[in-house]
Amino acid sequence: MVGMRDVAKQAGVSVSTVSLVVNNAGYVSDDMRAKVEAAMQQLNYIPNELARNLYRNRTNTIGIIVPTILHPFFATLTAHMQRELAKRGLKTMLCSTADVATGESEYVNMLQRHMMDGIIMAAHTEHQPDYWTSIRRPIVAFDRILGTGIPAVHSDHEAGGHMIARQLIDSGVRHAVLVGGPRSQFTQSMTFPTVRYHLTVEHMLAGAGIACDYVEAGSVTDVVAHEATAAAIFERYPDVDAIIGSDVVASVALQEAGRRGIAVPSDLQIIAYDGTLAADLAGKKLTVVRQDFPAIAAALAEQMDQQIEAFDTSKRERRGESADSSVDSLVVADAAGAANVTGAAGVEQDDAAEPANRSAEPGVVIPVTFIPGETTR
Repeated sequence: MVGMRDVAKQAGVSVSTVSLVVNNAGYVSDDMRAKVEAAMQQLNYIPNELARNLYRNRTNTIGIIVPTILHPFFATLTAHMQRELAKRGLKTMLCSTADVATGESEYVNMLQRHMMDGIIMAAHTEHQPDYWTSIRRPIVAFDRILGTGIPAVHSDHEAGGHMIARQLIDSGVRHAVLVGGPRSQFTQSMTFPTVRYHLTVEHMLAGAGIACDYVEAGSVTDVVAHEATAAAIFERYPDVDAIIGSDVVASVALQEAGRRGIAVPSDLQIIAYDGTLAADLAGKKLTVVRQDFPAIAAALAEQMDQQIEAFDTSKRERRGESADSSVDSLVVADAAGAANVTGAAGVEQDDAAEPANRSAEPGVVIPVTFIPGETTR
C-alpha cells in the first residue's frame, strides 16, 4: 500500500511537505506542490480520508433534520441542501424525525460525540432554547428560532403574506380560508417565522373588511390528512371563494373543487405557498408564492461554513495552536493506521471550546416570488 513516505521519496521532498500538500495546510511553494502532486499521480496514491478527518477532527458530514421527506417542501429542501453541501465537499446525513422514535436527540448526541460536524435544524422541536444553546457545536436553524446566538435562515414570509393579501383584495375576494399547521404555533413566541405569512394575510384582509378563517391541516408529517381537510373546507364554509395553503393543500383543494363542479378561478381562487413540483402537477398551473430553494440552501450552507470555521478557530485559540500545527500527527496515521493518530489536536478537549455561534448573525432572510397561474383572477 502506497503511503506518504513513498510519495516523499518519489518526489524528493520531506514527509512533512507531502502532509502539507495532502491537507492543504501551511505554505508549500508551487514547485514543491507540483512535484508532490505528480508523485501522487504516478504512484496512484489515495490519501487516507479517515486519517485526514481524525487529524482535523472533522467528518465532513452535516446532519439535516426535517420532519419528513414525504412532504414535497422538505423533499425539495433536502435535495437542494444535499447538492449545495456536496459542492463544498460535505456529505449529508438525513434525519426524518417522524420516522425515528428518538427524534432529533439521537442526532444531537452524534454531533456532541463528533460523528458529524454540524446540524441544520429544519424540524419542530420540543426542546427549550437553553437545550440548543448548551450544545456548543455548529448548529444552523431553518424557518425556526432555536435560541439566542444560533443563526437562522428563513424566507420572507411577511412579504409572501402581503403578496397573497394584495391579490385577494384586488380581485374582490369575499371569504378566504387559510390552511396551515396547529394554531398553537402562533403563540410560541413567534419561534416559527412561517406563521408570519398567515398573520399578515389575516391582518390585511381584516383591514379590508374581508372574512378570513383559519383551518388546521394537522401535522406537516400527516400529508394524507390534507385531502380530508380540503373536503372539510367546502362543507364548513360553502361560501368560500379563496383557499390558501401549501402546495399539497392547494392541489387537493383544486381536485375537490373539480369534483364539486366549482369553477376555478371564476368562483374560487386557489393560491399555493412553496412552489415545489407538486404545484406543477395539480392539473392546472397553480398560482404560487415560490420559496427560493437554491438561495435557501446556499445561505444555510454558508452559515454552516461560518459556524464550523468559528468553532475550529475557537479550539485553536484555546490551545494556543496555529492553523497548520500538529502536521506530523497525520503522518503517523498514514503510516500506521488511523487508530494511532496522536498530537495536540486530539478530540478529548473539544467540549471545552467556546460556542461556535457566539458571533453569528441572527438570521438571513430569503426573498419569495409571487407567480400568477391559472387559479387566480
